[in-house]
Amino acid sequence: MISVRVYGIVVTEDAKVVLSDEYIRGGFYTKFPGGGLELGEGTRDCLQRELMEEMQLKTSIGKHIYTTDFYQQSAFNNAHQILSIYYFAHPMESFKIDFKEKPFDFLPEQISDPNGTAESFRLIPLTDLREEMVTLPIDKIVVKMIRGLNV
Repeated sequence: MISVRVYGIVVTEDAKVVLSDEYIRGGFYTKFPGGGLELGEGTRDCLQRELMEEMQLKTSIGKHIYTTDFYQQSAFNNAHQILSIYYFAHPMESFKIDFKEKPFDFLPEQISDPNGTAESFRLIPLTDLREEMVTLPIDKIVVKMIRGLNV
């Protein structure tokens, strides 16, 4: 089975990138915001929906950055392959969420259930963004690609 994931590189006017810190199935992950493509949905529509669901943020989806060009096994199901697609996403309004200063800034009750989920967001200056700041192997490739771009 192939799981298609769509992620947004959301860059603020002052050149900061949004990172998502997530607790999923007992593990901690830092990644770009986004999620799974649903049946009948285009990739850009998926990303707009995901950013609205996760961040309450209306966006314009911009330039395509990268699509996975190698085999990547799912971290959650060995029988699944991941295909990830990345776009720049431009906020069309002010952020309605509160950004955290430190990674995984969750309340204890948010992460007490190993089958539960929690999510928080941080802003990182684009010039400070490094591969080791993200967890997923495909995200690391995208970090290398976008560092130094004039976005």
